[in-house]
Amino acid sequence: MKPTTLEPRQRDADRSQLGILIAARDEFAQHGLAGARVDRIAERAGLNKRLIYYYFGSKDDLFLAVLESVYADIRDAEQALHLLDLPPAEALRRLTEFTWNYYLEHPEFITLLNSANLHQARHLSKSKRVREMNSPLIQTLGDILERGRKQGVIRGGIDPVQLYISIAGLAYFYLSNNHTLSAIFGRDLMTRKAHSERLSHMCDVILGYVLRD
Repeated sequence: MKPTTLEPRQRDADRSQLGILIAARDEFAQHGLAGARVDRIAERAGLNKRLIYYYFGSKDDLFLAVLESVYADIRDAEQALHLLDLPPAEALRRLTEFTWNYYLEHPEFITLLNSANLHQARHLSKSKRVREMNSPLIQTLGDILERGRKQGVIRGGIDPVQLYISIAGLAYFYLSNNHTLSAIFGRDLMTRKAHSERLSHMCDVILGYVLRD
């Protein structure tokens, strides 16, 4: 079957939208929602500014699209861990290690979340897609906890939402506040040794909480 003329156009449109999202991600991560400029996003993407409004409608809508995109990226990476194939304790350790390393390797994720929180998550609160993306992760965590409880290795009564918030928070707070914490405690918290110590502490905290004595 010969490709229709619509197929190349669709591929061009997909490439343009992806280019805009990447450029917008970097712009929003660097300047926040208030400081970001559509002109600079267009320049970063190498596209006409009118295309941004054509595909995404407004700067606020583009910001939401970026947030949905970065959440999709981390959720896809978590699914690739195949946590349900691992023993419960190993699965929780793996998720903790992954979360730390992902935040470390994607500082733009943290700065975008900072910006979203600054605006009281009014963009994310409109997104059904983000809620749908998070549900499988919480279900997976719940399944791991229940399997561990039945095996007698994990204590009962653990809320998977609270557990994930704790895992994410242990990494997020450290990295998003590393400059102030380093200044306050007179210690460089971003050295390789400090990173290793932090990850070890995170695993000890999470596993110490969930594992039965």
